[in-house]
Amino acid sequence: MENIDLINSFSEFKDDKLIDRVTLMAILEDVFRNALKKKFGEDDNFDIIINPDKGDLEIWRNRIVVADGEVEDDNQEIALSQARKIEPDFEVGEDVSEEVKLIDLGRRAILALRQNLISKIHEHDNTNVYKQFKELEGEIYSAEVHHIRHKAIILLDDEGNELVMPKDRQIPSDFFRKGENVRGVIESVELKGNKPVIILSRTAPIFLEKLFEQEIPEVFDGLINVKKVVRIPGEKAKVAVDSYDDRIDPVGACVGMKGSRIHGIVRELGNENIDVINYTTNDQLFITRALSPARITSIKIDDEGKRAEVMLKPEEVSKAIGRGGHNIRLAGQLTGFEIDVFREGVEEDVELSEFSDEIEDWVIKEFSRIGLDTAKSILEKDIDDLVKITDLEEETIKNVVQILKEEFED
Repeated sequence: MENIDLINSFSEFKDDKLIDRVTLMAILEDVFRNALKKKFGEDDNFDIIINPDKGDLEIWRNRIVVADGEVEDDNQEIALSQARKIEPDFEVGEDVSEEVKLIDLGRRAILALRQNLISKIHEHDNTNVYKQFKELEGEIYSAEVHHIRHKAIILLDDEGNELVMPKDRQIPSDFFRKGENVRGVIESVELKGNKPVIILSRTAPIFLEKLFEQEIPEVFDGLINVKKVVRIPGEKAKVAVDSYDDRIDPVGACVGMKGSRIHGIVRELGNENIDVINYTTNDQLFITRALSPARITSIKIDDEGKRAEVMLKPEEVSKAIGRGGHNIRLAGQLTGFEIDVFREGVEEDVELSEFSDEIEDWVIKEFSRIGLDTAKSILEKDIDDLVKITDLEEETIKNVVQILKEEFED
């Protein structure tokens, strides 16, 4: 029968997509009822009987028998003479059930029905994938590199689900080959149209937090709590940890003997430099720890403005700022304070902002970004070093240095 082949193909969908019997039958009935509505205008008087496991399908149209010449609705009513061709003893007013064959719907309708079914199955499948991955947001996930594009990498998991890792979610030193297995964190899951878009990230701070959970048993068991993570992916990260058990040294447990525990995490992140810091609610102590390895002389905190003025010996300033300003920037993000660095014993220094009539604002901001916000803080450094740690041209830096030197010569 023509119904058998069609239903057999539906059973293949069930096997391929792992759709449960109840859901498949609901999808099939919905598809057939849409086809009946297009053919007959309505479907209320049709019974659809489906057994997808056996490949059985029956469609029955129910009509009321009326006298010949009194049929007003062909779909709801049937003339007595026509009814008696089905059963010779029908009378006016009785109900007639007549089987409708798929071939009666027409070849075009059957093709449209099949296409509609495929669309509904995919829609159901995509919805399930969306729900599955939505629950995994913020969790580490592994997938295989399938295709490498200029702006993103396309990955496939073991179930054939597609994940996307955009260029800005990759660590700068990452280099992947097709077929390579990649770990990241599921950052977001969205439905675009009916298709789920799953974004995998290796740059999100939560990726580092989840790596701590995977690699450090005390974190996994809840004995050590990761309070906050800040990162400049591939360069440097700071992780604040705490323990409710005074017998546990959270920093020591996370780092391990000679860095044995954290080494695998550092390698996973392209040799990202990770500072593990003891968390404390004491802002002054927390800022001191966050600026490690620099040693602080004194700190003045403005709680309302969330600013901290940190005094250091001149030789400690570069340590506090760090290469490219990474250390001071991450310390500020970790503690929630805007940190200003001052040199102990330096007198008659001048704020760089005082030179705004001679030095352009964007140049001043670039120096301030790496903690160089006074004249002497810049003059203490070699021009070559300033070129390396800023995004400024050498000629621009020389002009700034000349302006500052003239100020002190005067």
